[in-house]
Amino acid sequence: MSEIIATYLVHDKKGNLEKKAEGIALGLTVGSWTDLPLLDQEQLKKHKGRVVHVQELEQSEKVNSYFGSSITRGIIQIAYPSLNFSNDLPAILTTVFGKLSLDGEIKLIDLEFSSELKSLFPGPKFGVEGIRELTGVTNRPYVMSIFKGVIGRDLAFLENQLREQALGGVDFIKDDEILFENPLTPFEKRIAVGKRVLEEVYENTGHRARYAVNLTGRTFELREKAKRAVDLGADILLFNVFAYGLDILQSLAEDESIKIPIMAHPAVSGATTPSEFYGISNDLLLGKLVRYAGADFSLFPSPYGSVALPKKEALGIRDSLTRVEEGMKASLPVPSAGIHPGLVPQLYQDFGLDSVINAGGGIHGHASGAIGGGKAFRQAVDGVRLGKSLSEQAEWNPELKLAIEQWGSLEDAK
Repeated sequence: MSEIIATYLVHDKKGNLEKKAEGIALGLTVGSWTDLPLLDQEQLKKHKGRVVHVQELEQSEKVNSYFGSSITRGIIQIAYPSLNFSNDLPAILTTVFGKLSLDGEIKLIDLEFSSELKSLFPGPKFGVEGIRELTGVTNRPYVMSIFKGVIGRDLAFLENQLREQALGGVDFIKDDEILFENPLTPFEKRIAVGKRVLEEVYENTGHRARYAVNLTGRTFELREKAKRAVDLGADILLFNVFAYGLDILQSLAEDESIKIPIMAHPAVSGATTPSEFYGISNDLLLGKLVRYAGADFSLFPSPYGSVALPKKEALGIRDSLTRVEEGMKASLPVPSAGIHPGLVPQLYQDFGLDSVINAGGGIHGHASGAIGGGKAFRQAVDGVRLGKSLSEQAEWNPELKLAIEQWGSLEDAK
């Protein structure tokens, strides 16, 4: 039978995880069971939630201190029949974690889709392989830069930033996620300027960067706006998926006329993921569900910056985005925040070849400007790919040398 299995981290003051599990399985499906007449039980059996697994965990002083009493912790798995919900992520999330999320002591860790159910979520349109084919870059991680300080600025300012970043050799340049439709830098004019500038840089240097323009506006306008972006020659769509919803992302990704990749930004996800006691796990929300909904890129906090994720969680997101799954393309992991050229060897080690090294201040804050910042990252990537240390690579690359003098490197700390 087609079903979805939800895995929860549960904190229970009463200390009876089996009873807790059965209460969840019934409460989120048929409501009650033993009090039902036999005829009703027979009729509703195919809709009843099923307890798959219960595992008690060791006591934790930290957890007990948080709750102010002795708490029983455990992992619970519940199977929900697909008969109970329509085949869309809002229905699935409401089924497995809707009112349960209000408990405040339960965290949704993972969702396992049956093969029949998963086939209804085709995932990324391009994925890692498609992006590789589109860009022609096959033997290294990508480098991406971010627009900085463009709120209240005009198109001339944006054009200058775009040109400098492209001249630095980055592969992708993304809008600031807080740059919305506005009279100074309207969506369609940003696309036109971006196309012209990046073509000029390509003609002069042979390097073709690609620009991710921020798709924003009222929900019912988004698909037509995205199609218009494609017609105007946009390269990539940046999308604040957690402000709009996973289902909106999926509707954009599945639209055959929207023939460009989609980059998912994690803004607002932090309202759901940070607590170890409740909410949704990062690797499920920013990894598996973003991938299933169709994002070709997924941005998430790196383990290194001021808003760093624990490394285990960041690597969990990576695995959820790239794990081999039949019929599902992999999405590109984009660890972000606090990234500078001195971190490139660690990024390469942690996130591998199929990833995007994403930097804002690490490019714009370079002593010689954004051109130098982009070059420093590319030099660092080339050095790691050739098996050189950063210090060896910096001997012949002044931009990388300057970056290491500014920000240091993990090699220096060893």
